[in-house]
Amino acid sequence: MSPPRLLNLAIFGLGRWGSHLLRNFLALPAARVVAIVDPDRQQLNELRDRFALGNTVTCYDNWPQAMAHPGLEAVVIATPASTHYPMIQAALKAGLHVLSEKPLTLDSDSSSALCQLATAQQRQLMVDHTYLFHPAVQRGRELCQQIGPLRYGYAARTNLGPVRPDADVFWDLAIHDISILNYWLGQSRLSVAAWGSVWLQTSAAATLRDAGWLRLMYPNPVGYAPLEVMVHVSWANPDRQRRLALVGDRGTLVFDESPQAHPLTLYSGHFQRQGPPFVPNSLAAEAVAIAPLEPLQQMCAHFLDCVADNVPSPISAGPMATDLVKVMEAIAIAAETGQQVDV
Repeated sequence: MSPPRLLNLAIFGLGRWGSHLLRNFLALPAARVVAIVDPDRQQLNELRDRFALGNTVTCYDNWPQAMAHPGLEAVVIATPASTHYPMIQAALKAGLHVLSEKPLTLDSDSSSALCQLATAQQRQLMVDHTYLFHPAVQRGRELCQQIGPLRYGYAARTNLGPVRPDADVFWDLAIHDISILNYWLGQSRLSVAAWGSVWLQTSAAATLRDAGWLRLMYPNPVGYAPLEVMVHVSWANPDRQRRLALVGDRGTLVFDESPQAHPLTLYSGHFQRQGPPFVPNSLAAEAVAIAPLEPLQQMCAHFLDCVADNVPSPISAGPMATDLVKVMEAIAIAAETGQQVDV
């Protein structure tokens, strides 16, 4: 039996996330990293030494040159969101498959155009929404059916930094929770209300909010009032939180990345009438077993599989990422106008 064919790829952007992508692709037997790209030569040299790359990987400080690397078949883009469109467009036109860091772009028109270009070029365009490859998130989608008709949800994603200069806290943090909710609920049709505050980058050309609150309203499949989810995000909060919950009439499903918490917990129980008051009944908490897999590595391996078969990702392809960009655009409008916006 002949060995599996390796995919020659380059990684554009070797900051914090790009270095994680490099580590994972170097560890995957179906990938061959042939080039890395970053304008910071010192960073390139440090990574060459850290991962003992030797002469097998070419370093570039110019992405158009890297795009022409001999034998290149795919690019992984981990650069600022404002640079995604020209890089992805050039890569697709060159016949290369693309994996991009989230968000795909900063406006839905350019995201849609890239999806159309990928289809025309018969190349795969996938976006790194890593949480969708987290074993707890994937298991949670199945368990949503066990908590009964949904009543409401809540989420918090806060930390002290990092502060991004190219996107606000909604684009940076809230997009994670929205991607998980859309995945769990199986839909992206919703209405949004948003408000937030700016303290740090007051002179920025765009409004880069440092903290924000969202009210997401999804159609409820059982005919109740819309399912409302409240989300708090901040990169100015020293209390690090990564928690999302959906509450049903028979239990609550909680995804929690706090060090002291189990990643996924299913709380069972319901209210029972005893005279005038209602009292909780049949209470239980189950720490759901989760496979010890790194979500980022699962995402990288999934991209390689999609390219090998030349089929779109059923989890995180360009059109799904474009739907998320549309939600983020609606959030920006809602935050500016103070009005509820339909997506």
